Amino acid sequence: MKTYIVIGLGRFGKSVARRLYELGNEVLAIDDNDENIQQVSSFVTHAVVGDARDEDVLRALGVRNYDCAIVAIGGDLAASILITLALKELGVPAVICKASNELNKRALERVGADRVIIPEREMAAKLAQSLASSNLLDFIELSSDYGIAEIAPPESWVGKTIRELNVRAKYGVSILSFKHEGEMKVLPSADAKILDGTTIIVLGTNEQIAKLQKQ
Repeated sequence: MKTYIVIGLGRFGKSVARRLYELGNEVLAIDDNDENIQQVSSFVTHAVVGDARDEDVLRALGVRNYDCAIVAIGGDLAASILITLALKELGVPAVICKASNELNKRALERVGADRVIIPEREMAAKLAQSLASSNLLDFIELSSDYGIAEIAPPESWVGKTIRELNVRAKYGVSILSFKHEGEMKVLPSADAKILDGTTIIVLGTNEQIAKLQKQ
C-alpha cells in the first residue's frame, strides 16, 4: 500500500482521491472548503479542512510521511507554487501538480514539481492507475470500468507459461500480447513463456487490473 495526499478537491482532485483509495491506498484529502471535505470523507482515509498554503498546517498533518502529494488546485497558480515549495521543503518524495495551461506547467516545473499535468491531456483515472503501481507501464482507459494495461510481470512469473500461471482464471484479465526486446507477440498461445524483461499487455476491468498489479 502506498500513501498519498490530495490537495484541492475540485472535480479532478475528487476523482484522483477516490480512485487511489479504491485501489487500496491510504489517501489524505485536504481542502479549505468544509463542503468539499464532507463530500469526499466517505471514500478517502482521512479528510481535513485546512489551508495547504500554510507550511505549519502541512507539517502538523505529517505530510513528510507520505509517498506522494497531488496538488490539484490548478486554477490558482500562486497557491499551487506556494504549496509545491512547502511540500518539497518538508521532504515529500514526489509532488505532482495540476496546471491549467503550458505557461503554468513550466512555472510549476521550475519551482520543483516532479510532474505537472494538464487534465485535458491526462485523465484522472489514468493518473491514479499509473501512480498506484510501480509495475504498471501504461494504461488506456476504455470506459469507466475497463482498460488495457501494459505491465511488468512479477519476478515469480519469469520462466512460466500462460497455462502455468492461469492468469485468466486467477485474475479475470486477458493477455493480449507479449513485448520482449522490442518485438511484439499478439495473442500468445497458452504455452508462451514469460522471459526476463518481457512485458505483458492485458485487458480487464479496473478492479481486475488493480488486483494483478498487487502481485
